[in-house]
Amino acid sequence: MNARLVAATAALLLIAGLTACAPAGSGTGSGTSSASPKPATASPSASDSPTPSPTPTTKAVAMPTDCRAILSDDVLEQLGDTPLNDPAFGPSGVGPESALTCIWGDPAADTTRLVTKITKMNRGPALDMLNALVADEGFSCFTPDGGTRCEKTWPNAQYPVTDGRTLFWRDGVLIDTQYSNLAPSGYTSSIVEKLFG
Repeated sequence: MNARLVAATAALLLIAGLTACAPAGSGTGSGTSSASPKPATASPSASDSPTPSPTPTTKAVAMPTDCRAILSDDVLEQLGDTPLNDPAFGPSGVGPESALTCIWGDPAADTTRLVTKITKMNRGPALDMLNALVADEGFSCFTPDGGTRCEKTWPNAQYPVTDGRTLFWRDGVLIDTQYSNLAPSGYTSSIVEKLFG
């Protein structure tokens, strides 16, 4: 009898011990909270370990306010007399939440246009959007200049010109450029250099 009682008690203790371990693994156990103050502090840094979240806080990127100032002399020379932010294209310049919209194009031209939007965007939504462009639309992505760049070109549906889109995300800032028959060499790289140095 005593041997059975001891075995049953040991089995109950083993089950209780395993049950107590399960919440610790899921991070919800109150019994393990006293034994896990160090993992609790390690967990937030692991979830924050997408260091782009802390990085923008420590390296605050000043949002630009001037469409010409974000471009190199070489890129500006390639754009030449292309009109900037013609009212015919709608709102441009600095908008809500410090977003900057730059529209290069002549309203009289059918397709020749380049539109860049620079906005604040957190890491999670930005990577979700970029991954969706890869999966759903065949964009190619790579990681230059400490950020993530995705791009794609395609033939214009109506005219014999090339259209495209280039996106670059870093430190909570997204540079999103869509263009048709107007793609100055080094355009996005020039903006990246001006914003992030």
